[in-house]
Amino acid sequence: MTTDFSIGALAERTGCNVQTIRWYEQTGLLPPAGRSAGNQRRYGPAHLRRLAFVRHARELGFPLDAIRELLALVDHPAATCAAVHAIAAGHRAAVRSRIARLQALDRELGRMVDECAAGRIGACRVIEVLADHTHAHCLADGHGSGPALGEERG
Repeated sequence: MTTDFSIGALAERTGCNVQTIRWYEQTGLLPPAGRSAGNQRRYGPAHLRRLAFVRHARELGFPLDAIRELLALVDHPAATCAAVHAIAAGHRAAVRSRIARLQALDRELGRMVDECAAGRIGACRVIEVLADHTHAHCLADGHGSGPALGEERG
């Protein structure tokens, strides 16, 4: 088994884009690679494990700052995992909040679609709802700050 990988081989083994690997290295998520006599990046098993960790954390939706914190903690295996628990619990809370917001979005879109009679645009419920910027349950920040459809900002 080869213990020395080119960036292409590392990308293939982890399913990660070559440019992403370079970026992870530049931002410190991956330690710098060694270089061959021809100045080609060479990665070892530790790079492979660390990149797999980063990829899996990204697939689970962890933000890069949280991954950076987790990686710093991984480097201290004898420490308690209280900080890891706090990071994971915080991420879970954020995911649950996002799910609640998506469920609210689904309900609103369902109402819009259910109330649309597929008649004329002037009486279209979907257009009416989208033009109404007063809905308190809207998910977008700054909602209600723009002019209604067909109006100009004064």
